[in-house]
Amino acid sequence: MGLRTTIEKVIDPYTISCPDRNHQHTIDSISLKKKIDHGFNFGLNSIMSKFTNKIVNGNSLEILKKIPDKSFDLVFADPPYNMQIGEKLKRPDDSKVNGVNDKWDQFLSFKDYDGFCKTWLKECKRILKDNGSIWVIGTYHNIFRLGYHLQNLNYWLLNDVIWRKNNPMPNFKGTRFTNAHETLIWASKSKKSKYTFNYQSLKCFNDDLQMRSDWTLPICNGKERLKKNGKKVHSTQKPEALLHRIILATTNKGDLIFDPFLGTGTTAVVAKKLGRQYFGIEKDKKYFLAANQRINKTNIIEDDCLDTLQNNKSKPRIPFGSLIEMGLIKPGTLLFDHKRKYNAKIMADGSLKCQQTEGSIHKVAAKIIGAESCNGWTYWHYQSGDNLKPIDDLRERLRPVS
Repeated sequence: MGLRTTIEKVIDPYTISCPDRNHQHTIDSISLKKKIDHGFNFGLNSIMSKFTNKIVNGNSLEILKKIPDKSFDLVFADPPYNMQIGEKLKRPDDSKVNGVNDKWDQFLSFKDYDGFCKTWLKECKRILKDNGSIWVIGTYHNIFRLGYHLQNLNYWLLNDVIWRKNNPMPNFKGTRFTNAHETLIWASKSKKSKYTFNYQSLKCFNDDLQMRSDWTLPICNGKERLKKNGKKVHSTQKPEALLHRIILATTNKGDLIFDPFLGTGTTAVVAKKLGRQYFGIEKDKKYFLAANQRINKTNIIEDDCLDTLQNNKSKPRIPFGSLIEMGLIKPGTLLFDHKRKYNAKIMADGSLKCQQTEGSIHKVAAKIIGAESCNGWTYWHYQSGDNLKPIDDLRERLRPVS
C-alpha cells in the first residue's frame, strides 16, 4: 500500500461524516488535498531522511527494495567485475600480484551474474527521478553485458566514456595488450529524460574546449589510496578525480546521489565535498568502516564556491534588436572589434553596416574575419568612457536575475 493511499484512507472517513455532504465536500476538497499533499510530502521526507547523507552496511539487493520510487538524481555504480580469474597471477620474479580475486567478485556462472545485474539495474531505474541518470563503470569482463541490460531495461544511453589510466598495472605475462582503461556508460532513465549536463562548466574546466569522452586520469594511489599494514584496503578503489568529473558534469548542488556498491566511499566523499547529498550501500564490513571513517574526515567546499556555469541553452534568448528597443544602445552608434581595426554602424532594425557589408552582428563579424560563422556578441565592442566593452555586457543586463 502506497503512502498516499494510506493518508487518503485515514482522511476519507472525516469527509463522509460531514453533516451537509455536498456543501462540506465543496469546501473541504481543497483543504483535504492540502492535508493529503502535506501529509504525503512530510511522510516522504521522513522516509527519505533514512537515505540522505548516510551509508549502510548490508546487501544492496535487499536495501534497494526499501527505497521510495523516484528518489535520486544520479546513480553511480561500480559493480563486481565478474573477472573469472582461475589462477593466481604472478610477476616475472614469481611474486604474487594482488589482483581482484575477492569473494564479492565471484559468481557461479554468467547466467548468475546476469540475473544479479538485471535485478539491481531494474531497482536503480525505479528509484531514479524521471530526469535522473546513471553511470556504470566496468572492464571488458562485464561492461558489454551491463550495456546490454541497460538497453533492455529501456535506459537511454548517452555516452560511453573511456577512462584511460596513465599509470596502469602492466601485463606481467606478456600474452595480451596492457589493459590500460576502463569503460563507463552514462545513461538517462528514459529517452524523454531532461537529464543534467553542465556543458559550460565542463568546457571551462577543460580550458574552453569541449570535454571529450576519453579521459586520462591516474589510478588511485599515493596518500589517497587506503592501506592497512601496507596492503590495499580495497583492490579497486576509484580515484576521487574520476568521481569529481562525473558529479560536476551531471548533478547540481544539493542533488541526491546513490551508490549501490560503495566500497571505501569515494562517491560519498566527493559528493559531500561538492555539496551534494548521498546514500551508499556496502556489503563488506571492512570497506564500510573504512568508508565511514573517510566520509567523517571530509570537509564540504564553501557553498559560494559550488556554483556551476549556466548552460547557454538554459538562458532566455535575447536578440540584438532588444538592446535597441530597450534603449541600451542607439541606432547610429559605432561598434568596434577589440583592436579598433574595424567599425560598424548600428541601424534602426538591429543590422550593422561595415564598409560594403551589412547584416546581423554575427554575419558582418564572420565576413570580416573570413569565417563561416562568428559570435557577434563577443566580437563587437561599444565605447564606454575610455574603454571598449563587449556588447554581450549589455545583453546580460536584460537577463532576469535568478
